[in-house]
Amino acid sequence: MKVQTAWRWVAIALLFAIALSLPFTLTSCNPQRYKTQAAQVSQLVLSTPSDPQTFNYANNQSFPNIFLFTYTGLTRENGLTGEYEPDLAESWTISKDKKQVIFTLRPNLKWSDGVPLTADDVIFTYQDVVFNPDVPTDMKDGIQIGTNKVFPKVRKLNERQVEFSLPEPFAPLIAATAAPTGILIMPKHALEESLRSRGKDGNLKFISTWAANTDPTQIVTNGPYQIESYIPGQRLIFKRNPYYWKKDTQGNPFPKSERIIWQIIENQDTQLLKFRSKELDAIGDVRPLRPEYFSLLKKEEGRGNFTVHNGGPWSGVLYMAFNLNQATKNGKPIVDPIKSRWFNNLAFRQAVAYGIDRQRINNNIFRGLGIVQNSFISVQSPFFRSPKEGLKIYNYDLEKAKSLLKNAGFKYNERGQLFDAENHRVRFTLTTNSNNLVRVGIGAQIRQDLGKLGMQVDYSTVNFNTLSEKLSTSRDWDAHIIGFTGGLEPHGLANYWMSGGASHYFNLGPQTGQPELKGWQVNEWEKEIDQLFIEGAREQDPLKRKKIYGEFQELVQQQLPVMLLVNDSATMAVRDRVEGLKYSGLPSWGLWNVEELGVTTQK
Repeated sequence: MKVQTAWRWVAIALLFAIALSLPFTLTSCNPQRYKTQAAQVSQLVLSTPSDPQTFNYANNQSFPNIFLFTYTGLTRENGLTGEYEPDLAESWTISKDKKQVIFTLRPNLKWSDGVPLTADDVIFTYQDVVFNPDVPTDMKDGIQIGTNKVFPKVRKLNERQVEFSLPEPFAPLIAATAAPTGILIMPKHALEESLRSRGKDGNLKFISTWAANTDPTQIVTNGPYQIESYIPGQRLIFKRNPYYWKKDTQGNPFPKSERIIWQIIENQDTQLLKFRSKELDAIGDVRPLRPEYFSLLKKEEGRGNFTVHNGGPWSGVLYMAFNLNQATKNGKPIVDPIKSRWFNNLAFRQAVAYGIDRQRINNNIFRGLGIVQNSFISVQSPFFRSPKEGLKIYNYDLEKAKSLLKNAGFKYNERGQLFDAENHRVRFTLTTNSNNLVRVGIGAQIRQDLGKLGMQVDYSTVNFNTLSEKLSTSRDWDAHIIGFTGGLEPHGLANYWMSGGASHYFNLGPQTGQPELKGWQVNEWEKEIDQLFIEGAREQDPLKRKKIYGEFQELVQQQLPVMLLVNDSATMAVRDRVEGLKYSGLPSWGLWNVEELGVTTQK
């Protein structure tokens, strides 16, 4: 009896151990863990480095964002070819004088709540939101026309047709209407009321409508997905929009996947661990893979049932910039006046550019896989100017950097520390986002490089949303490192480069809804850039446009409001069970055709 009892307890213990181990194995290694037994659905599990800042598209200033999944425009940019294709609009016609464009919407379009999507929504988006002077949206700059920054006149012809009347030819108009970086259409029936009243702060209620703390099920969308749920700091779940218009060639509705689990994972190493343990279906879709990840995953792709894709140079840029803003806010200078004199000294900025060893950054941090950058325009763009075409470059030259500083009145003490002419130690803070370890590494090296010039760089890494707030609102920063998305059309950069742009971070002017700025100054070279963008948009001849944007690139390299660094190759790893991927280095998002991505259980 004692022997039988003992064996019985051994058997029970073994069964208990197996019972404990099985759930752990399934939940720790399989993205299927988010599926319930009651609802086994096709889904993609992806990641994002930070929580969404807003559910209101007009307020968006960050990438990635929920609008990649939830909204689309009249047209869309093909991520493989760069061509502009019909989207909500099935077609458009352009008059001979290039001053009238008529868009015809697809029949029977609907919002995710089943309400018809018509020309009224297009008029609402452009006329009531984007063109509204009381709505501070980044979308304005991409569609302001001419010296006077006039918006097109938008007129409803019928329920499916909208006419855009332009004061002069405007080459980037179709690009301005194109998803994912152009103007996306917003729902009039859900948001119109918020534009009719103001809050206690005097701003339109629209500005605070659909903030990130809104019940996500209230958000009405027109893209392939709508929001099912959101747990801050953990995940956001998208579900299929049943009224999304697009179908495949056999007439089957998109999107192919029923839902998307968007895990919020700030740490890149954690993202890698989750991908390798099969908890994520892709890594590198938001930003290209870190170089060491690329090498590691390339060795594992066969046995790991995933593929590592290399799409060539990535279309975005990575740069460092100083805060050139000389304004005051609430009676205090935005930038310490002593530092401001340094930052606004061209020789100082040139010395910093010569003092950064970008090739060492490429060798050490990118493992030779990066691309040293000299232009803010994407290398894929037909308007890109290369050094071979005469573009000025700043190769590492420590002696030249020191000579520039000395000639500008800076001096060194016996310990090699740099001081200005008034004996102030040259010391400033450099900030980047902590969740991007490549940028963190680059910042650390720049700190070392500028230390060789005698500068003391106080290096700070912060959460991405904190950095975004510093750049777009408080303006509380000395120098920063950040990336900017690219594309084929240079006018897509107008929001950053035109002096009144909401993303003109290095000298951000007054913005609607923000405290008053006094003494804000626009440099003459900034005014020249404004004019070049106006001329480039007005010109229809591609060769003449290339010349105009070539002058812009030269001017940026001469004045150095930004110091271009090194950028990634476009690399991404995707599980083999994901079907329909179309990957290249052109789009800013590796899963640009997300509605076509399906999941098979066979791999």
